[in-house]
Amino acid sequence: MAARRYDPERRQRIIDAAIRVVGAKGIAGLSHRTVAAEADVPLGSTTYHFKTLDDLMVAALRQTNEGFAKVVREHGGALADPGADLAAELARLTGEWLDGDRTGVELEYELYLAALRRPALRPVAAEWCEEVGALIARRTDPVTARATAAMLDGICLQVLLTGGAYDEEYAREMLARVIEGAEGVGPRPDGETGSPRRGRAG
Repeated sequence: MAARRYDPERRQRIIDAAIRVVGAKGIAGLSHRTVAAEADVPLGSTTYHFKTLDDLMVAALRQTNEGFAKVVREHGGALADPGADLAAELARLTGEWLDGDRTGVELEYELYLAALRRPALRPVAAEWCEEVGALIARRTDPVTARATAAMLDGICLQVLLTGGAYDEEYAREMLARVIEGAEGVGPRPDGETGSPRRGRAG
């Protein structure tokens, strides 16, 4: 019997194949069998590396989640600059991401939204907002950072669902409303932010 060929890249090739299958056929077309065929590996290889389809989808989602993070790492230095316009920088980086590999962005969101019906994906889906929120929190408070990340998520989803063009100026204005609005929010007695500062009573 021939010795099994050592193939250290097989797991990665299976993940890459799963992403291509979802891109071509959607989540409904994803199975161990379709991925094995796409990766040109035996069916047993996919089930060896990924016991369940959810395991495979988690790996695929984690890899596609790198899209926006990569743009930030490569072009997001200004996010940490206290003198930079945070809303403008976030709007610009989002535009670069959406205007880059649009198919990749759509695929990322398809896997992201699959978490609605697959609980195993939810922790990974949450990583996008957590990572973006952590970046924004370097310039603002955690509550505002979370709201800003949610705003970015909503803007991107609207663009993808409507097929419309991304409007960077609109994004900048909406993000600025969230970020700058936080400057007028002071601490409540319980220590949380939320009560608008209206100035001292006359």
